[in-house]
Amino acid sequence: MILYPTIELQNGRCVSLFRGRLEEPQIWHVDPVLKAIEFAKAGAQWIHVTDFDAIAGDDRNRDLVDEIIRRAGAPVQLGGGFRSMAAIQEAVDRGVGRVVLGTVALLQPDLLKQAAKAFPDQIVLAVDVYQGQVMSDGWRQASAYRPREFLGWFDSDPLAAIIVTDIDADLGEAEDALALVTQLADVARAPVISRGIARSLDGISRLKYVPKVSGAIVGRALFDKSVDLEEALAIASEPMGRMVPMI
Repeated sequence: MILYPTIELQNGRCVSLFRGRLEEPQIWHVDPVLKAIEFAKAGAQWIHVTDFDAIAGDDRNRDLVDEIIRRAGAPVQLGGGFRSMAAIQEAVDRGVGRVVLGTVALLQPDLLKQAAKAFPDQIVLAVDVYQGQVMSDGWRQASAYRPREFLGWFDSDPLAAIIVTDIDADLGEAEDALALVTQLADVARAPVISRGIARSLDGISRLKYVPKVSGAIVGRALFDKSVDLEEALAIASEPMGRMVPMI
């Protein structure tokens, strides 16, 4: 299983959001570029970057993101504010390894299909789910769609991966934190990356036993030191036959 250490950017700073609230970020006083380099040196195969300002249509972090791409030492999977083929093309030209599309996939599914065809294995679909519904606009808007139905729209498209965010689990409200990702990984046609569950070494260990889950995104836990990245990477890369499930 591949771990994706995550850097979330707002105003040039590393942040974490509580319940997706852009107006109430938790600020981490670290250099985003140096943090990306640190993640890569620890052994991360990918760095996941979310640009919250770009989601709001503000490109103030562009140079910072470009520096992360140049200096990190691992490919970057970038999400935030992609609303056109031109923007996706530009990101690929800048050296982004994968482009993440979420809300735009709900509003313009043909754009995601076009992008996946133009950039096979570089487009990632983000599916944010709360109380059984696909959410948009940074967790603020509930759509009319259930996640299985939404995934079905893109069954034939050559996606690099599908990020499944269980918002209930991220907020600590899910009775069974693995239920959603287990169900969606079973029907997805592309590798599934879980988000919202890898908040501890135990959570990472449990995810390894979910069939068809290829990766996990971990963010806040790396910044508040509740997860050590090198330990997490060791668990994620351990051959299944040698592991003992953590109860």
